[in-house]
Amino acid sequence: MKEAMGAEKIPTRGELEIGKVLTALSDPHRRRVVLALMNEPDGIERTCTSFELPVSKSTSTFHFRVLREAGLTYDLSYGNRRGVSLRRADIDARFPGLLDAIANAAASEGDAVS
Repeated sequence: MKEAMGAEKIPTRGELEIGKVLTALSDPHRRRVVLALMNEPDGIERTCTSFELPVSKSTSTFHFRVLREAGLTYDLSYGNRRGVSLRRADIDARFPGLLDAIANAAASEGDAVS
């Protein structure tokens, strides 16, 4: 596992587990974050607050931790703010077509993020 943000660990590409990824994506708030990041150019990061999740700060922190620990995102710390970016290349390499399937399902259910 690689370290991110100090002592926190994230799985390497080979350590990504489909069960953990799907569990992370089962929550609509976390799916919203992933879908929003998918709409950004590769490598772009956003601040955690930019997603405007309708939850408390502690719940938001929990959701971003679940995404990071599942290996879907990288968290970046700048002292007074945190950023997040999608691990698109790792996810596509490990689980080809998964992100597209999530986006297509969200679009067909009316959950697409613009």
